[in-house]
Amino acid sequence: MKQRVAKLFLTLLPQNKISSLVGKAGRSKLSKRYVKRYAKHYKINLSEIEKPIHEYAHLTEFFSRKLKVDARPICGEENEVISPVDGLVTQMGSIEKGTIIQAKGISYPVQRLLAEEGKTNFENGHFITIYLSPKDYHRIHMPVKATVDSSTYIPGRLFPVNDIGVNHVKGLFTKNERVVTFADSDYGKLAIVKVGAFIVGSVKVNYDNKVRKWKKIMKSVIGPVSYKKGDELGHFEFGSTVILLFEDADFTFADTLQVGTSVRMGEVIGKHSESAKVKKYSATI
Repeated sequence: MKQRVAKLFLTLLPQNKISSLVGKAGRSKLSKRYVKRYAKHYKINLSEIEKPIHEYAHLTEFFSRKLKVDARPICGEENEVISPVDGLVTQMGSIEKGTIIQAKGISYPVQRLLAEEGKTNFENGHFITIYLSPKDYHRIHMPVKATVDSSTYIPGRLFPVNDIGVNHVKGLFTKNERVVTFADSDYGKLAIVKVGAFIVGSVKVNYDNKVRKWKKIMKSVIGPVSYKKGDELGHFEFGSTVILLFEDADFTFADTLQVGTSVRMGEVIGKHSESAKVKKYSATI
């Protein structure tokens, strides 16, 4: 009952305006005094951050902190896929007839998530949803060697992506603001969906410096830009959710991975079969 009331309350709130105000506060010089308190409250491992904590100018800079070069080793063979972020696996599995599971009894169409009506690249592929909490490292990395060729910005609401939102807002990830990165790998196409959330209204990507606050869906052709496995792709200014989609129907998740598992960027979450490398993926995004 409490969760339903909270969901109704958040629906009525001016989510985007509040998130914008919080974002400005997080970038103010005054917020610097709260950086150490934040790190202590969330028990953040300061030994792995890129620079001493007193050098961060404000809270937002600390939220989107980089790590030391050796803090996240990139694991696995060429056909093995790493987690693009630190976070908690909230859902994973096959995409059945173009449908992705959000939570028990709730699902949504992959085409609506990507704002790609009529495109069938991922209709029978695989997906994994990873939630980034306030304590997590918030940078996003390429899960496999790939070339980014297009990107889509999709405006929307900023519902929370915690248990309240996931369990009570149907099609949550198709309603929230998001940025989708499309790329080609040796094993087919992949999409990296970066979902905004309440108080998280800013997603940055390294391949495009446009400010994403348009009122309509905006699709961009990129480069193309090549990335090695583990290269940084972008970051959130706070925590949120990343949904990773694979076109490869033969992709398999690691045996140790399941819903509720915590993952760290760089660790293996699954692999493509060697036969997938020679397949011809004729559909285009």
